[in-house]
Amino acid sequence: MRVTPETGTSPAAGTRSPSVRRGRGRRLATLVFWLALLGGYQMYSWQRGITPLETAQILVDFMSSSATGPLIFIGCYALSRLVLFPATLLTIASGYVFGPVLGVVLTVLGSNAAAGVSYLMGRYFGEELIDFEKTGVVGPYAERMRNNGFESVLLMYLVYAPLDLVSLLAGFLRIDLKPFVLATMLGLMPATLSWVLLGASVETDLTGGIPELEPPMFIASVALLAGSLLLSKYLRRHAVRGRARVEQDHGSPGKNPRAADHGR
Repeated sequence: MRVTPETGTSPAAGTRSPSVRRGRGRRLATLVFWLALLGGYQMYSWQRGITPLETAQILVDFMSSSATGPLIFIGCYALSRLVLFPATLLTIASGYVFGPVLGVVLTVLGSNAAAGVSYLMGRYFGEELIDFEKTGVVGPYAERMRNNGFESVLLMYLVYAPLDLVSLLAGFLRIDLKPFVLATMLGLMPATLSWVLLGASVETDLTGGIPELEPPMFIASVALLAGSLLLSKYLRRHAVRGRARVEQDHGSPGKNPRAADHGR
């Protein structure tokens, strides 16, 4: 690194430091705001004794009585990631209020909006926070995931990895937004269909104990959920075998003494 005789510092360091400090300051302020929002919601729910299921019922009543119910649902779904509200309850509520067809459409829009929020959070907070190339666990796979963003995100959703984890990781790795959105739509579809149909099969209040269910809709929901879980199990096994095969074929010198000797 070149050092100027007048200042004894690097020109790059002198020009970058103020902007880096401002960027870190903005990220810190945003992080504090998000933590305050999250803590405020959790504290409010705890003090009032409101469970997530009761919150879902409040949203159901509000959406059912408002002409803007679909927009309210999409907005609540998108913001749910900021307060860590269970997305599954919102998906069930969508089927309960809007039925199987409109419920699926709105849930696809809402879940993609929620994934987009988590993606942007990962992209914003992950910049200069984590260097995946230098981390021992994720580092070897980071570049591969960037180059195969669609397949990576789709597989993680299909094996039922948490939405927040997948979206944050995609944002950290700066996976291109278009393949991320498409993979999110396709990857969440099996779970979306099964939970929306479950909500559509409910014929009583969500908080009224064991609900009455419409048999055909409930059976379809269970069949879809069972099929998606079996697919998830198969894909998880296939991914583990593929990773083990790659590690055997391209073992690191530290794990393969012969490869290390041959490299010398």
